[in-house]
Amino acid sequence: MKTTVHIQNLKCGGCANTITKNLSALDDISDVTIGIEDASVTFDYTVEHSLELVKETLAKLGYPEDGEANSLGSKAKSMVSCAIGKITS
Repeated sequence: MKTTVHIQNLKCGGCANTITKNLSALDDISDVTIGIEDASVTFDYTVEHSLELVKETLAKLGYPEDGEANSLGSKAKSMVSCAIGKITS
């Protein structure tokens, strides 16, 4: 199944690199594509539980799903994730 999740705090290629790297490392997740312009993450999965795992992983990285709480802590995590993505790209 292919799905798209719209997220918060996505700002640049550094963010995209971190998200792609972390989601691609998950079992059952493939073909991860980041849309910086519309703050979206598109990916393929086969097991329904994988969708929730992706959302949890995104939140832990500081990129909660649109409509979810976006605390100062989440914003700070996203800045760190962004910086790591810029360094490791």
